[in-house]
Amino acid sequence: MQTTTESARLGGTQLRRIVFTEEEIGARVRELGREITATYSPGDRLLLVGLLKGSFLFLADLVRAIDLPLHVDFLVVSSYGTEKTSSGNVRLLYDAEEDMKGRAVVLVEDIVDSGTTLNRLMPMLEQRQPKSLEICALLHKRRTSADVEPRWVGFDAPNEFLVGYGLDYAEDFRHLPYVASL
Repeated sequence: MQTTTESARLGGTQLRRIVFTEEEIGARVRELGREITATYSPGDRLLLVGLLKGSFLFLADLVRAIDLPLHVDFLVVSSYGTEKTSSGNVRLLYDAEEDMKGRAVVLVEDIVDSGTTLNRLMPMLEQRQPKSLEICALLHKRRTSADVEPRWVGFDAPNEFLVGYGLDYAEDFRHLPYVASL
């Protein structure tokens, strides 16, 4: 799983177990791509908006799995910092530049945990008057207080702190090709 060198470089933080393998993730992302492709048409002017930094690997693979013309943009929000639980304070650090009015917009999220980020972002995005606004999340812990639920979910996630495939702990572990628990 983790080499001694990598463990030392990460301050001795150890992975507990692999939760979703690289193969499982790849297969599920391809399925999500087919589901999204079946939902929209080229005339919908599809826009995928990735929540950075955690969604970048998922978004890249998802874009390649969707067989439609589309545009990509990003939002950067922060609510964790170096902690393992959300601060509850969602800060928008970078806003999307693409015009969303009249477009089919899919917000791409790495993990739905408390629902705080979605509760903050969805009303803001709805004010931009998209034709439709949906959420595609790689992982969902199913313990949210979100006012909205993702239309597409890759996996139901255990109530553990997860890293890998873009998810981090204090910026470490994003590079792992699988999802693991600390």
